[in-house]
Amino acid sequence: MKILVCVKQVPDMESRFRPDTTGVWFAETDLAFRVNEYDEYAIEQAVQLKERLGGEPELTVLSVGPDRVVEAIKKALSMGCDRGVHVLDGSPQLKDPWQIASIIAAYAQGEGFDLVFTGMQSLDRGSAQVGVSLAEILNCACATTIVDFEYGDGTVTVKRELEGGVKGIVRLRLPAVVTCQLGLNQPRYPTLPNIMKAKKKEIRTIPVAELLHEEPRTLLESFYSPAKKGGGIVLEGDLADQVDKLIGILKEKTTVLR
Repeated sequence: MKILVCVKQVPDMESRFRPDTTGVWFAETDLAFRVNEYDEYAIEQAVQLKERLGGEPELTVLSVGPDRVVEAIKKALSMGCDRGVHVLDGSPQLKDPWQIASIIAAYAQGEGFDLVFTGMQSLDRGSAQVGVSLAEILNCACATTIVDFEYGDGTVTVKRELEGGVKGIVRLRLPAVVTCQLGLNQPRYPTLPNIMKAKKKEIRTIPVAELLHEEPRTLLESFYSPAKKGGGIVLEGDLADQVDKLIGILKEKTTVLR
């Protein structure tokens, strides 16, 4: 069995974001980067499957981006993946989700992967489109937002998180793509021995031009910080006084009450 795990390096959400000079993405100056949180669940699930099957599956981790994404690949290797693939791209933020999926598919089609794990979405773009687009290009089964996973006899059975707390159970024949939701598992912390072992694992670098043959289908026209909103008002006093104050505010500042 061959398994592919797709990961993305994203800015830490505690960072201070501001648009860059082009106005279509954020400035990376002074930002700290980390593995996309949803992708950590994908890595952990792939490693758990490898452990359950006695180390038989070959786990490949792939990431698209500039030189810095090698750190994300190294973390996945230290968590238990076997080898890494770095698709070198200096400006992945300018590519739409279909192009990113096309890059991954171009690599995957020649490798014969049985199962592909991705995160549900990335924390920076949040489109949740790469996994399903990848399945479409590869013409294989797909299940999204999985919160439970079981493998057996050439199929996978997953529990999907739907709206309103409802769960759906889906069985997929391999090959398949699954996108992982928060709560699927508890990602492990890499141990020092595994971090040292990861340094000896192969990381292959492929220029993005060798894999990308798709034009963008969507273009990001602008990127800006949300407008600052005024502070809220806290009403104090007896309930009757609060009601009178609220009615006065609604009459004065809105058209709700005339």
